[in-house]
Amino acid sequence: MKINNLYLTLIITFFLGCLISNAQLNINKTENITSLIKKKREFNKRHGTGFRIQIYNGVESRARSLKIKFEKKFRGVYTKLNYIAPEWKVQVGNYLNRLDADRELNKIREEFPSAIIIPL
Repeated sequence: MKINNLYLTLIITFFLGCLISNAQLNINKTENITSLIKKKREFNKRHGTGFRIQIYNGVESRARSLKIKFEKKFRGVYTKLNYIAPEWKVQVGNYLNRLDADRELNKIREEFPSAIIIPL
């Protein structure tokens, strides 16, 4: 009888030890995931994230006129006139993923056929 109680105690102790060590392993995994998410957010702040649609790349006068034309046609969409030597760029929208940018690109290409998607 004492041997059975001893075996039972050992088995219960073994299973409880396994459960406790598994619980600690899950906590470490959660901490690792949280750490990775924090690193990804910092990376995105430094390098940007998302997409824009570029409708023009060239001389300043044409860029300004196309920006005005776009703002009249697509009210409420963010527009940006950007100068990167030696060309002016008209970029529109702020899209978090490529799918949203592609949907808008189809609409914009009806008026601006040379529009392209660029990553931020």
